[in-house]
Order: sequence, then C-alpha cells, then structure tokens
Amino acid sequence: MGTKSDTAFRTIGELAADLGVPQHRLRFWESRFSQLRPVQRAGQRRYYRPEDVALARRIHHLLEREGYTIRGVQQLLATEGRPAAPAPPPAAQAGATLSDLTALRNRLAALLERD
Repeated sequence: MGTKSDTAFRTIGELAADLGVPQHRLRFWESRFSQLRPVQRAGQRRYYRPEDVALARRIHHLLEREGYTIRGVQQLLATEGRPAAPAPPPAAQAGATLSDLTALRNRLAALLERD
C-alpha cells in the first residue's frame, strides 16, 4: 500500500502510527486541545484533516521534544489563536508628554487650516 498524499485525510490509526503514539493519546489530546477536532463519520470514526495532522504533530513535538506540559501547550496555542493587540499610536510608543501631544495637535490644526 502506497503513502498517502499530504492532502489526504488520516484515520486515527494512521496518525497514531505516524506519530508513534497509542490511539488513546490522540483521543486524550482531543479532550484537552479544542483546536484538534477531527471529522467524525458514521460509527464515530475519526478522520484527521491535513491541518489536524499538522497540529497533532506540533502538539507531539512540543510535549515530547520541547518538554512542554499539557497546560503549557494549551496556553501557547491559546495565545497564538488570539488576534494581536493593536499597536499604540506612535506618540504613546515614544513616551510622549502632554506638551508633545499639544504641540502635535497644534501642528495638525495649522496644516488643516492651510487647506
């Protein structure tokens, strides 16, 4: 039997064999990582999409190779899923004082009056 394409769905048995972990570990990860949600078909058979396979590989790497705990991986994945906070305005980044902001306002007002 040949190797599956990278875009093919994987069964739990195939993914478990690929990662070298028992199937129950993948089911446990599904209960701990909300991002890992394989498609379930008739008879509750799990089919892992390519993005699920990539996530399972990453979870496995973080736990087994990087030494993360389950909680540590949960926190890492949660922070990656959040949109980045908007950057503060340039004046705030530079630690602008009230007089700096007043001067900026006055320059902008002068520019607007010229138009």
